[in-house]
Amino acid sequence: HTIIIMINVDVLSEDNNWSKKIRKKKDFFCKVCKAFPKKYQFINKKIFLTLLLSNNNNIKKLNKQFRNKNKPTDILSFPINKKNKLKNNSYLGDIIISFNYMDKPKKQKVKIFKHKVIKTFIHGFLHLLGFDHLAFKDYKKMLKEEEKIYQSVIKKVNYLE
Repeated sequence: HTIIIMINVDVLSEDNNWSKKIRKKKDFFCKVCKAFPKKYQFINKKIFLTLLLSNNNNIKKLNKQFRNKNKPTDILSFPINKKNKLKNNSYLGDIIISFNYMDKPKKQKVKIFKHKVIKTFIHGFLHLLGFDHLAFKDYKKMLKEEEKIYQSVIKKVNYLE
């Protein structure tokens, strides 16, 4: 009886700098999702999301357009539904991550860069599932989940180094 993990991440990149740090981007993010705790693997469901690997210029435009904040940010998440009732076939939404934010400081090791990207991706993923951090109690709850998922991934992903 094989367990089929069903999170499909469609990875798009609009900044070539990403390739210098993460060569096989789709593989990388699929491995990250496979290392999530059971609770977030959505076994026997087909879960889709889109990840855009971007930069400060482009994320700034989106941040202004959708959040009325005229500045770059590390990540944006656009959940399809606020309360995500996961069906067998669910599109969660879109995540956009800025390379410039991940690449600080510039001289950091690739491993550190990847860990930062993983943590940021998990944050965005939780937003797609309906987590937010507007109220402090929600922030604490989200942080706890984020840390749980991150620890699970870090334990399993030495192959990402």
